[in-house]
Amino acid sequence: EESIKLVQEANILYWSKALLNMTYNYIHHCISESTDPPPFEIPILHFVVAGLVVAYSHHPGGPTGPHAPKLGSASAMYLAEELIRFDDGSDRISGGDSKKFMKFIHNSNPNPFPEPSEYRYEMAEFLAFTQHVQYSNTNGQVYISDYQGKSPWIQS
Repeated sequence: EESIKLVQEANILYWSKALLNMTYNYIHHCISESTDPPPFEIPILHFVVAGLVVAYSHHPGGPTGPHAPKLGSASAMYLAEELIRFDDGSDRISGGDSKKFMKFIHNSNPNPFPEPSEYRYEMAEFLAFTQHVQYSNTNGQVYISDYQGKSPWIQS
């Protein structure tokens, strides 16, 4: 059951990256068609790099019985993700302050979390814009709904 969830998570990351790439293609197309550059900087974001790691049984002298893994079958699966380094060089694995990691848009509310006067409000507005592009360009089928992370990394 856990391996099914890991495959689903990897699939979500795969499609999220594709949707973000589609959004940037749309932005670059609009900029190339315009006579003037945008009056603001376009944030460059990406999702964390991740992949499935599958361990296969290869020990013929290993455990036996009805629940033992068969030779050559998957015996374990892991989702390996890019380690995010923060501005102070730490990775926050051992705890510590994670003020720089934030939820930009929650999946139950279309409004960006930061208020207009707060840190990263412009980033949240850009992420809301990406949702509109994704929804429009997929004919209302899909958009990334739960943006959170630390620039330039985002997660959904």
